[in-house]
Amino acid sequence: MPVLQFISAFQSAFESGQLLKCTLSKPVPAAVPGLKNVYLRPVALKKGMFVSCNFRYQTRDEVKNFDLPEALNKLTELLGTAFLTADLFTAGRDYNLTFSKSGEPTLFSKKAAQTSPADTTHNREKQRLLAPSAPWLHALGIANKNGEILPTAQDKWKQINKYLEVIDSLLRAHPLPQDAQIADMGSGKGYLTFALYDFLNTRLGLPVKVTGIELRQNLVDFCNKTAAQAGFSRLDFVAADINDYRPGRLDMLIALHACDTATDLALAKAMEAQAGIVVVAPCCHKQIRKTMHTGNELAPVLRHGILEERQAEILTDGIRALLLEANGYKTSVFEFISTEHTAKNVMITAIRQPKPAGGDKRREETLEKIAALKTGFGIGEHYLEHLLNKNP
Repeated sequence: MPVLQFISAFQSAFESGQLLKCTLSKPVPAAVPGLKNVYLRPVALKKGMFVSCNFRYQTRDEVKNFDLPEALNKLTELLGTAFLTADLFTAGRDYNLTFSKSGEPTLFSKKAAQTSPADTTHNREKQRLLAPSAPWLHALGIANKNGEILPTAQDKWKQINKYLEVIDSLLRAHPLPQDAQIADMGSGKGYLTFALYDFLNTRLGLPVKVTGIELRQNLVDFCNKTAAQAGFSRLDFVAADINDYRPGRLDMLIALHACDTATDLALAKAMEAQAGIVVVAPCCHKQIRKTMHTGNELAPVLRHGILEERQAEILTDGIRALLLEANGYKTSVFEFISTEHTAKNVMITAIRQPKPAGGDKRREETLEKIAALKTGFGIGEHYLEHLLNKNP
């Protein structure tokens, strides 16, 4: 059987130290939503040799380490049921396993293209989407004049790179036009605004226009001066309230850590402008918490203040995602960066979709789900609802 032969080849290569890597691709429609590929490689840990599995989703990567039996079980589980193509690379031979539409497997093998040993180190140097030598990183106090990230800025550096990974993934699903107009609402000191502009212009070669919106005039002046010094001619910052900002065309909207209902103001602006990509990282969830009076089966649990607070945050962001979906967006809600680096770690991303057949029915079904949640938790109105109803 081709599948058993493939699994056997993987096991033999791992046990003999000849396993280089294995990739699973072409996910079936019934696969886990957003899962695009799985990459397997040998890794040396303190407890011995393991198989590192990188589950690559549309907007994030998840890495898990398995011992050999677990890895073989995972391969058996995924082959043909979640992925239609598997490529195994060893120091002896390379193998390609494919499945037809009817589920019939076919196995090919050929002489190995690579015979050098695999890199089994656990902490490999990560491919960065931004060079630490970028002059603006020094101006913003993230790197020293030699292009070395400062010890006190390591968390911020991790956050910047994770943010760019998210953006890179979103652009694969929804490419921006060459002259894209981007607004970063609540840009603060501009760490992520500068990173976004540098990545899109320098790395991807997209001549985009990025505008940072920030209330504090001193930060706006500082960021405009830094942008001019960096030669970023299509990056500017304006002193304005999110509510007062009136963008013309908007291809991407960013709002990271806009406090409480400021996130809703940004989301309403995005939907009003029909922005193709929306990225928000909410914080300070107060509006729902103040009005929530749970009347469902969770009431006995939510009598504890800390649990009620966490439930209010989940409801706030969950309804935000549903309202985006009701207005034509495909959404994802996930951990932006580990709580080890920041407590503000939830991110919502949304990509505008072409209006499908039956779109009005889906919208009504989504609005019904929102209504049921509000009834169950005693919520009068989500602020984003209020904004959307005010400007339908």
